[in-house]
Amino acid sequence: MSTLILIRGNSGSGKTVVANKLHKILGSCTLLISQDYVRRQMLMVKDKPNNLAIGLIEQLIQYGNKHCEFVIIEGILAENKYGNMLRRQLNTAKTTLVYYYDLPLEETLNRHNTKDNTDFGESELRSWYTAHDYLGIRNEKTINKEMTIEETLDTILKDLKLQI
Repeated sequence: MSTLILIRGNSGSGKTVVANKLHKILGSCTLLISQDYVRRQMLMVKDKPNNLAIGLIEQLIQYGNKHCEFVIIEGILAENKYGNMLRRQLNTAKTTLVYYYDLPLEETLNRHNTKDNTDFGESELRSWYTAHDYLGIRNEKTINKEMTIEETLDTILKDLKLQI
């Protein structure tokens, strides 16, 4: 059984950057599951309730939990669509670390505007934004707007060292 690391938050929060850096740090035998990649590139489905990506992400988590030391799951992963599946899978792991980017809309817009290539703009971000979209599990930690990428990585790595 592996350690599951869940990084969630609204679009533009910075979760993908953190997840990619963490993946490189943890290295071999670490599975990175990106909601955007599974949903948009692999399956090309809309992010609606009961979309095909939910089941595939669940199967990928199960595979990683059996075969990998670490499984990183990152994405918006809205509670109303992915919450039941995520809570179910978090209960199967040896260790779970759960992080939620709780940022104001204006901060996600500012961060989005620093990206070079985006295929959506402010109106889409505003329509997708959900404030305080926590899973409601006891060990869920908040990442706030004051935390840098490095501070967020340090927090996760410190939490991992406590668990290893």
